[in-house]
Amino acid sequence: MTTADPSSQALKEIFNAERLQHIATEMSAVYPAFNEKAFLALANDGLAELSVMQRLARVSESLHAVIALDYEQTLELLRALAPRLNSRFVSMFLPHYVAVYGAHAFELSMDALKYFTAFGSSEFAVRHFLRSDFERALALMNQWSLDDDEHVRRLASEGSRPRLPWSFRLEQVQADPSLAASILDNLNADNSLYVRKSVANHLNDITKDHPQWVLDLIEGWSLEDPRTAWIARHALRSLIKQGNQRALAIIGAGGKPEVEIQHLKIEPPVIRLGEKITLSFTLKSTLSDSQRLVVDYAIDYVKASGSTSAKVFKLKGLTLAANARENLSRAQHIRELTTRKHYAGKHAVHILVNGERLASSAFEILD
Repeated sequence: MTTADPSSQALKEIFNAERLQHIATEMSAVYPAFNEKAFLALANDGLAELSVMQRLARVSESLHAVIALDYEQTLELLRALAPRLNSRFVSMFLPHYVAVYGAHAFELSMDALKYFTAFGSSEFAVRHFLRSDFERALALMNQWSLDDDEHVRRLASEGSRPRLPWSFRLEQVQADPSLAASILDNLNADNSLYVRKSVANHLNDITKDHPQWVLDLIEGWSLEDPRTAWIARHALRSLIKQGNQRALAIIGAGGKPEVEIQHLKIEPPVIRLGEKITLSFTLKSTLSDSQRLVVDYAIDYVKASGSTSAKVFKLKGLTLAANARENLSRAQHIRELTTRKHYAGKHAVHILVNGERLASSAFEILD
């Protein structure tokens, strides 16, 4: 039976009873008439059964239930509350409040999201405004992509991602990624790694639906800038794992790998669920010149039906000198995840270099 992902269990405990008390205390500090007792009763009700995002929503809903003020007045209180909160993730209930209760006040609400994003992130909340008034919201986010604050610039990219995790998809951008292209162009050499990661993830989202569009866009950028080159490498990671030759060429690893795989081992060769395997091998150059290589490995996971499904994992990108050797290894726990159930049987492991399968081995999971 699949067990819950321990990371998700730990994450939801960010919104525990102690944290709810912290929110209530700080809310009282900015609004002395705040009814702490009523808020805590609502926020704690059935807390153990709620996921992290349900707990986040519960906080804003409980605040709305006990604060007998209009939206504009409440928003001023939440602006004062934001810098007093002791967790960036917890602060995300503030933009959630805006998304749920501020749809009627576009300009005021969008300005609030811009303010709140520096304390956590408004990436989920801003998507509700994109859904309800796409052109108006996207135009404003395009301006945000030029803002002096890295948090605001990052919001422009992250909020407009077509496939943002934990959120609904933006159908317009998923169908036509060019709608947000100006945001990506504005940020393609951003000084902030925080922003560059978002741009890369946005582009990686698009590769799921429009890989050629992403390749065309990146090929039009100046990759001599190391910041832009960093975005390109990370944006193309899914295509690189698939062995897409055009993507590999962009990062300088498009040539046929002139290498041998030696001493490939998987230890131990037989495990039980929850144990760890270690993959190791030597990469030996057979070329009298240096070559750029991307090394990945794939595991053919056994399914309930007995068939297999491959999952590719990144291992290393490197420049291998002429006739040189490189020892590579990777340890991996084989344990249940919310996204994958494991079954007993033989699991093949393949070494991929520049998208080509060059060697294989296997390990077995016992029932």
